[in-house]
Amino acid sequence: MIQSLIPEEKLTLVEQALLQAFNTATVSDIIQLTGGLSSSLVYKIIVNDRPYVLKLDKEINPYSAMEPTCAELAARAGVSPPIYYLNHAEGISVTGFVNPIPLRTAYTSSDLLIKELAGTIRAIHAIPLFTKENNLLETVDGLIGGFKISKMLSGPVFDECDHYYGIIRKHYPWHDEDKVSSHNDLNPNNMVCDGQKIWVIDWDAAFKNDRYVDLAIAANFFVHTAEQEEQLLQGYFGDSLSEYNSSRFFIMRQITNIVYAMLMFKLADSSKVPGTAHDPEMQHVNLKEVMEGLGTGKLDLGSYQGQLLYGKAIFNEGLKNMRSPRFTLSIDSLAAGLLK
Repeated sequence: MIQSLIPEEKLTLVEQALLQAFNTATVSDIIQLTGGLSSSLVYKIIVNDRPYVLKLDKEINPYSAMEPTCAELAARAGVSPPIYYLNHAEGISVTGFVNPIPLRTAYTSSDLLIKELAGTIRAIHAIPLFTKENNLLETVDGLIGGFKISKMLSGPVFDECDHYYGIIRKHYPWHDEDKVSSHNDLNPNNMVCDGQKIWVIDWDAAFKNDRYVDLAIAANFFVHTAEQEEQLLQGYFGDSLSEYNSSRFFIMRQITNIVYAMLMFKLADSSKVPGTAHDPEMQHVNLKEVMEGLGTGKLDLGSYQGQLLYGKAIFNEGLKNMRSPRFTLSIDSLAAGLLK
């Protein structure tokens, strides 16, 4: 069964992993899973009539065996499913599988969903601080720079976005030392509910980071009104919530909009049929309509068209917000905070 999907060079190691974890190497079913930012091979397997996730890392960190990984720390904290087998040296892990219920189905009211999201993000940020880290500013600069070099799309709206990003770049507190353990990709595919609680999966993009990254990414998927934003921030910060927190959150939402747009453009550029040109039309691509298309299956994020339109829609959403009076007010708040 597993021979059909597992790379030949990993097959013996996988069988050894299953024997150690479950006293059997018999797998009654195996399905390859896709999605997320991870480059790893991920499978749902059935062993002894129970589902598990088998993950084979393509890139192995030679130092990972010296300290717990982000996924291990998250599992110990009860934020991610339990780990049944882990081999750092070979990049093989077996974890619990959560049969997902869509969050909007599990939590029938937006109030309850926002409350649970705030609690989940608080739990992530309470995990002992990850040692793995990255430079957020360099990451954003690199994605924007790569997009410009590709020349896949250009025009006045991209110049305008570049202008606003220049303002953000100047005033955002990139070097704030108040860091937390951060997941960095809290999209709906990585937050699964079993009917009781939200489990967070796919920790490959996790590292020590700015707390506003997780808040902003989750909000960009689930928060659509001022009231919902207030609920999320109040649920996370409690009585300490300030205007500065709200301003920094708003600016980070635009940073993450830019980041996700650049990632989708990069995917679309690699999916494009060679010799064809990208459609430069930006004006009429609306996030609400694109999300409806994705929800009904009319658009597919696995396709070139879905990737391009979703990237354009996120980009336009961020640009719309950066054109708003709140952007200037938020930048002023950050500037005042930096002067303190």
